[in-house]
Amino acid sequence: MATVDTTSLADRFRPRRETLLWGALILNTELILLLAYAALGSAELLSARGARLWVYPFVWINASIWAVARTDVASASGRNRAGAAALAVGYFGVLAYTGGLVGPGHDSLGFGVALTSLPPGWAPAVTYNGMGVSLVLIPYKLVGYLTLAYLVYATVLDAAGSAVTGVLGLLSCVSCSWPVLASIATGVVGSGSGIAAAVSAGSYGLSTVVFVATVALLVWRPFGRE
Repeated sequence: MATVDTTSLADRFRPRRETLLWGALILNTELILLLAYAALGSAELLSARGARLWVYPFVWINASIWAVARTDVASASGRNRAGAAALAVGYFGVLAYTGGLVGPGHDSLGFGVALTSLPPGWAPAVTYNGMGVSLVLIPYKLVGYLTLAYLVYATVLDAAGSAVTGVLGLLSCVSCSWPVLASIATGVVGSGSGIAAAVSAGSYGLSTVVFVATVALLVWRPFGRE
């Protein structure tokens, strides 16, 4: 039975000096953006609930930046890479639909961009309706779902090169279903109802916890390569 190298695991998650420096720069930039929006934005978002909505997007974005920076993609054959890419694209599609980024179109044709009516991370948000499809592209969700798809891609390649089979590797990634289930549970299904409904509906605290937990597990990938 394979053993977990706790020293290696600790080294993997211990922040590097350059990571701390970049993290401080990113956090300071985000703080400036939030303070600027607080001074210029809508007063109703200054409530306790509004303040939480300000923070959630940056948790997603920062966790995504950290995860991508810490993840190395294993070398693999072209066939394995193509299979992993197909799974990652399919996974992103499911997340995009259940997370409300993509949905069925409505009768009216429309296109819009929200720049200052929403806090940073929610904006700049793009909405589109027409040609049988509707889009509500909220930046933090788009970044988060792309990150999860990338981590799934790396996980599949890692599993394909380990003692376990690719299928068993995917089973060890059962947490990949958490963001999908959380999106359904919070009711943020692609209804094409626009940005206002997307911001006001659902439990974003639950979605954020699920997202961070999933990212952490996909970065850890608890099965060993030989």
